[in-house]
Amino acid sequence: MKVAERFGPGHRVLVTGGAGFVPSHLVDALIARGCTVVALDNFVTGSKENVAHLLDRPTFTLVEADISDGLPTHHPALAERFDAILHMASPASPTDFAHLPVEILRVGSVGTLHLLERAVADGARFLMASTSEAYGDPKEHPQRETYWGNVNPIGVRSVYDEAKRFSEAATMAYHRYRGLDAAIVRIFNTYGPRMRPDDGRAIPTFISQALRGEPITVHGTGNQTRSICFVEDLVRGILLLLDSTETGPVNCGTEHELSMRQLAELIVSLSGSSSQVSYITRSADDPEMRRPDLTLARELLGYEPTVAPEDGLRRTIEYFRARLG
Repeated sequence: MKVAERFGPGHRVLVTGGAGFVPSHLVDALIARGCTVVALDNFVTGSKENVAHLLDRPTFTLVEADISDGLPTHHPALAERFDAILHMASPASPTDFAHLPVEILRVGSVGTLHLLERAVADGARFLMASTSEAYGDPKEHPQRETYWGNVNPIGVRSVYDEAKRFSEAATMAYHRYRGLDAAIVRIFNTYGPRMRPDDGRAIPTFISQALRGEPITVHGTGNQTRSICFVEDLVRGILLLLDSTETGPVNCGTEHELSMRQLAELIVSLSGSSSQVSYITRSADDPEMRRPDLTLARELLGYEPTVAPEDGLRRTIEYFRARLG
């Protein structure tokens, strides 16, 4: 299956959360295609540094705003019609769940509804960034898109899980009953340059600790697993879905599944660190395993991840090494 490029020169694209980790890489890829991109971010977790290299580009505009409050009417870049809207805005790390719970719920509910209305008005392709967290602590492995999940609706992670599940439901309602050209991508654990060192996720935490020579803090026994995807592979998958006419949801990630103990040991080795692994109390509702079934992505989009964990982790370690000095 080959998907033809649908969005390129002459097309206007709105990316919410555009200064965040994954969205800023998407912005780069869309700009490289020749798209005119408007990135909207309130900088709660995003950083202007992630898009600073684009600020002088005539095809890029950065707007500071919170989509939960609606699209600003005063900004000229938001007055023109968009051909595509990528809803990527949301704090997404375990640390954020504790510190920004209401913000996460708002951006995944009223923020999503604001964008869906705009997409209908513009006749735009709408791509909603969902998450593997929609599957909760899965009892199916690997996880297929047909699996409904095992989610605690009032747990510590529920603000993110349920916000994304609401966004999926809203997107499908607008697709079915308002004729919206929509797509849902379920993103699995992704890593790479531009991650926040202190965002609470395993890879930036382990790398930062390894580079400082500190103990690598692994939760529980370290036997819980994640499949890790380098951001370059994820961006390619998201753009394939954007260009297609598929609605999904479609999983996007890799099948490189590692235990947290294996991941910690690999990072120590690749970074040349002398750090030792230390085990700490496991957080509530932490999923036991996580790996996508990529059958749909392969069959519908021709998607195939190509970056091996060792290669992606080396590139990420070097990014953090440069930042940490």
